[in-house]
Amino acid sequence: MKRKPVIFVTNDDGLHAPGLRKLIEIMRSLGTVVVVAPDKPQSGTAHGITINVPLRLKTIVKEPGYEEYSCNGTPVDCVKLGFRVVLKVRPDMLVSGVNHGSNASINIIYSGTMAGVLEGAMAGIPSIGFSILNYSHDVNLEPCAKYIKQISENVLNLGLPAGVCLNVNIPYAPESAIQGIHICKQAGGTWQEDFDERIDPGGRKYYWLKGIFVKIDDAQDTDEYALEHNFISIVPVQFDFTAQQAIALLKTWPLNV
Repeated sequence: MKRKPVIFVTNDDGLHAPGLRKLIEIMRSLGTVVVVAPDKPQSGTAHGITINVPLRLKTIVKEPGYEEYSCNGTPVDCVKLGFRVVLKVRPDMLVSGVNHGSNASINIIYSGTMAGVLEGAMAGIPSIGFSILNYSHDVNLEPCAKYIKQISENVLNLGLPAGVCLNVNIPYAPESAIQGIHICKQAGGTWQEDFDERIDPGGRKYYWLKGIFVKIDDAQDTDEYALEHNFISIVPVQFDFTAQQAIALLKTWPLNV
């Protein structure tokens, strides 16, 4: 008999997030599943790791074909612990999400969801991050389930280039309104940020970060354009940050190298 693929699942919205529960359900139809997810929301932690407090794993479920653990750390902590402590075999794929909210454009920089994916890719594991453009706790995830399964099956069967992972964003729309899938690039964008200043009962100032996302790229081959037109966007992402196009320019500088 053919061995079932081993699929590692994590997220940044926490163990009880509906997006994670739906992703687990889909992955269990594809293989043996091991989940290590944060015990509380970790949105916006990016590629942070925990070094000043001890990390702890709690076993939630352990049965044939399925294991689930919570971790008091970040998504990257979950992946590191999952790979080195929990798993007894090398996973065939890592999936992260389904994130509640967009990770398109510049949002990938801040995303704990995609940090877990990049950590998987750094370990040489084909990895995918899934996000849906809705922050609601009770978002309907059924319309996107078949697309998540299809994309995951492709990665399991065909793999990904070394050092490459996928950032998948899904428009929040009825299934009949989803136009298909676009393979595209990351759109240019920025956050116009501000801080809401308040005073605590002790008379001390404190701040809440707030802001709005601003797209600065009108090209039609980007994730933002695809999502605006009800297409699911798939952006291939790499963890090598080298700006290859700048190397030749910098070599013309008068440097003693």
